[in-house]
Amino acid sequence: MSSSPNRIVATVFGAVYLLVGLLGFAVTGGVGFISTSGNLLLGVFEVNPLHNIAHLLIGAALLIAGLANVRAAKSVNVTVGAVYLLLGIVGFFLVGTAANILALNTPDHFLHLASAVVLLGVGLGTEKSVPRTSAV
Repeated sequence: MSSSPNRIVATVFGAVYLLVGLLGFAVTGGVGFISTSGNLLLGVFEVNPLHNIAHLLIGAALLIAGLANVRAAKSVNVTVGAVYLLLGIVGFFLVGTAANILALNTPDHFLHLASAVVLLGVGLGTEKSVPRTSAV
């Protein structure tokens, strides 16, 4: 793998989100698939099975793109970063409602916002000669 910032961030974030998704299943026994409240992962982050699957899918997309090439990594970093930015903001309004199908809590929102800052910062701020729009 090259020392591309986009590839490094996508690969590392991908591996971490895959691990978080797998670990989430260790704590979500007995939690409904789309329960609006879940069990705590690492004693802080509320998760349910759907939230775990989302982490697995996002982790896989990032890891595959990071291992593939700079263009794919940049594209996925920007896309996932934008989704996390939106989720980080909207998440504050979902807590306590039936729409909170990912069992989000306040620490989740801040983690999603922090992930968005890193992914968007690297995706938009580095390797400007690489087009962002391409098939992954």
